[in-house]
Amino acid sequence: MGETGYWIPDTGYLYGMRIVNKASSFWHLMSGIWHPTSPPNKKHKTMAAKTDNFQSPDYFKVDELLTDEHKLIRESVRNYVKKEISPIIEDYAQRAEFPQQIVKQLGELGCFGPTVPEQYGGGGLDYISYGLMMQELERGDSGVRSTASVQGSLVMFPIYQYGNEEQRNKYLPKLASGEWLGCFGLTEPNHGSDPSSMLTNIKDAGDHVILNGSKMWISNAPFAQVAVVWARNEQNEIQGLIVERGMEGFTTPTTHGKWSLRASATGELVFDNVKVPKENILPNVKGLKGPLGCLTKARYGIAWGAIGAAMDCYDTALNYSKERIQFGKPIGSFQLQQKKLAEMITEITKAQLLNWRLGVLMNEGKVTPQQVSMAKRNACEIATNICRDARQMLGGMGITGEYSVMRHMMNLESVITYEGTHDIHLLITGMDVTGINAFK
Repeated sequence: MGETGYWIPDTGYLYGMRIVNKASSFWHLMSGIWHPTSPPNKKHKTMAAKTDNFQSPDYFKVDELLTDEHKLIRESVRNYVKKEISPIIEDYAQRAEFPQQIVKQLGELGCFGPTVPEQYGGGGLDYISYGLMMQELERGDSGVRSTASVQGSLVMFPIYQYGNEEQRNKYLPKLASGEWLGCFGLTEPNHGSDPSSMLTNIKDAGDHVILNGSKMWISNAPFAQVAVVWARNEQNEIQGLIVERGMEGFTTPTTHGKWSLRASATGELVFDNVKVPKENILPNVKGLKGPLGCLTKARYGIAWGAIGAAMDCYDTALNYSKERIQFGKPIGSFQLQQKKLAEMITEITKAQLLNWRLGVLMNEGKVTPQQVSMAKRNACEIATNICRDARQMLGGMGITGEYSVMRHMMNLESVITYEGTHDIHLLITGMDVTGINAFK
């Protein structure tokens, strides 16, 4: 496949992995064609690549609720993960290295900003399509889904929603294609669950503002070309602004020593008297509703993504239970192992239905942030439990890189924490049903 693309009779024009359907405003994805990834660094001993034979569970025939377009998009991303992520991700995780080649790939696949209108480089797709993409990416690795989630929900969405036309045209097409990688700066070293207490600030300096402060635990930071940063102005209002790499005083130190999201790039954002042009300030929002609106979109993606990790662990445990012989028979024939599998598929099925309904509400513009919080919390809880049960079923093999289970398990310890901790989402639901604020 060349950069110029190929003409597909009666279908449209294939460019990269995108097919533009002449009869529709939507672009569609084509599965089965992809270029090889860059080989791992030869200095390192690599893990043997495993064939990805994942079979998606669908106990309640949820597929019947999806359109043909939904299923085509899902299959395209699933095939991409099988061919390009699964063979390499364990090796990158073992080395705690981010596979930078996936950024361009994800852009070509249409996983960056799929709900952003086509005129800005997005896909113009619905939220169920977006959810299915995130499900399949996290089935491969939480860090891969996180890269896409941050780019789409936390960088492209605020520029589209809160920016002006000049900002949309300048940044969104390059972010959508993967030419640029973005990150989102909200969490601070001393202010995680309490963003209203942020210390990062901007001061007016004529045609620009002076930005000072720092952000921590920022996905994509080490390699990002742009950062959507939230800071407090001199009127004590929280504003968003776009900071570009190369601005003097802006640095992005990498976070090392992680036991989770090891194949993801995490870092800090440090601002030391950074001059940011006023045209980089997002003009259409002030206050916490700006960053919280972004987080609602990101949490929606996590609700779908975490179930992808759960599905992978269930599929791994199910197959292992049929093949592993103990006491002269497969361990899947023992009651306790069947109990684990039955509970796994039950929780996955419930989450699939919850996510589908959430997607419908999202498409209709009826969703509430509290509903998204419930789905995020539910997905993280059941995925974490499923991964742990799967690890136990695999015994000692469950902690090795021969299987994906332990990697998913470690990753989910981050997923259950970011975009609002498990406890915070519980309190969001509690306040919604009681009307009483228990945060303070």
